[in-house]
Amino acid sequence: MSALWSVGAGLLLLLLWVRHRGLEAVLVHHRWVFVCFFLLPLSILFDIYYQLRAWAVWRLHSAPRQHAQRVRHIQEQVREWKKEGSRRYMCTGRPGWLTVSLRVGKYKKTHKNIMINLMDVLEVDSERQVVRVEPLVSMGQLTAYLNPMGWTIPVVPELDDLTVGGLIMGTGIESSSHIYGLFQHTCVAYELVLADGSLVRCSPTENSDLFYAVPWSCGTLGFLVAAEIKMVPAKKYVKIHYEPVRGLQKICEKFTEESKKKENSFVEGLMYSLDEAVIMTGVLTDEAEQSKINRIGNYYKPWFFKHVEKYLKADRTGVEYIPSRHYYHRHTRSIFWELQDIIPFGNNPVFRYLFGWMVPPKISLLKLTQGEAIRKLYEQHHVVQDMLVPIKSLEKSIQTFHVDLNVYPIWLCPFILPNNPGMVHPKGNEAELYVDIGAYGEPKSKQFEARASMRQMEKFVRSVHGFQMLYADCYMTREEFWDMFDGSLYHKLREEMNCKDAFPEVYDKICKAARH
Repeated sequence: MSALWSVGAGLLLLLLWVRHRGLEAVLVHHRWVFVCFFLLPLSILFDIYYQLRAWAVWRLHSAPRQHAQRVRHIQEQVREWKKEGSRRYMCTGRPGWLTVSLRVGKYKKTHKNIMINLMDVLEVDSERQVVRVEPLVSMGQLTAYLNPMGWTIPVVPELDDLTVGGLIMGTGIESSSHIYGLFQHTCVAYELVLADGSLVRCSPTENSDLFYAVPWSCGTLGFLVAAEIKMVPAKKYVKIHYEPVRGLQKICEKFTEESKKKENSFVEGLMYSLDEAVIMTGVLTDEAEQSKINRIGNYYKPWFFKHVEKYLKADRTGVEYIPSRHYYHRHTRSIFWELQDIIPFGNNPVFRYLFGWMVPPKISLLKLTQGEAIRKLYEQHHVVQDMLVPIKSLEKSIQTFHVDLNVYPIWLCPFILPNNPGMVHPKGNEAELYVDIGAYGEPKSKQFEARASMRQMEKFVRSVHGFQMLYADCYMTREEFWDMFDGSLYHKLREEMNCKDAFPEVYDKICKAARH
């Protein structure tokens, strides 16, 4: 009872302090208070609800039966929109704050919201090695479902809350992408409800133009209602090798060399300064040296990027065995390294042991509660960007990132880009090795100005025939956007499928120049 009184007294004092300082001042200058006392417990409740729901669906085997009914409901909504005269564009009814993207889409307020409640794993076909899922299935949910069966998917994009639909309509990448490509390249079929209310399945051999046009289209060709994704056998551990490298040229040479080796199941680089990095390579295995097993996903463990930095500071190589699911979600607990700006003491051992089990807060809840002041602060003094460039341009690209942004750590993730039709493909006629350069944090460059600096970055990326991930702030004009992306197939299908009155163009949906 005395413990409850102590907690109650503490909360009362906290509320009095918030009232004295003002809620906005606390949210901007002491955001960790709000996150630790409110968002972390709320995030736990969210997780419990969704885990219980997934368990109930699995036990009752209700997902396949309800799927057809839910799809019919989506079709009915689209047909109702047509009866109303098609006066407004359509979009999914999922609130903008629920997405992992930091951008909050204002179009939700003016477009016709189509409710899409599709969040279940539908079927695991071991013979075809394919899993069929609904679009709101998350990566954390999918790996938790497949791993006990001995399966996983070839590309498991990093954060738990990333959804299949977002990774198809946008894009997704992981350290296995140098073998398998982007997330879209591991998909074998999509099912969509189109602007006329019809349900269509597409694959490389069936409605192939639509299949290749869907990725990166951001929901502007139809509503995704299911996807079929390749599966690969899961193994217990990832044997990971850490190698610190110094000197930009050596870093780029080593990273390129390891990215070309197909015997590496995983390749990743973390740059801690312009000339310091740790290159990591991994292979899947069922055997492990017990003394070298590191369950990095346990709540009390150091954040992964901090753990990796120890090898750089000690200037030594190392080998560890990380349980596979821990490896797939190794950056989740610290949201890569974004959480250090929100909870500065989050990697402190005392905090990890006492409260680490509640980390991370849901990105969706961070968005919902950020307020206008924090949103503007982040927009002007914070970057979250992934630029995809040919690996042959890696050294020049890192130098450009350093001059224009000067944000560290930088994430390096290689991927093979096949010469498929669609918005994103290499300039030549053959597959080409690319690299995702991820910059997340507060720029230290003295001349950084959000719009001007990002436009400079975008110009550089276009010049090397690279691409910008569309979840992030995009400052390009329409002409510049379609110079970066190949819109020929996309525009052809929008014309043929009467999408122009049903959905906005992808540029109008995501670019700041169109939204403001």
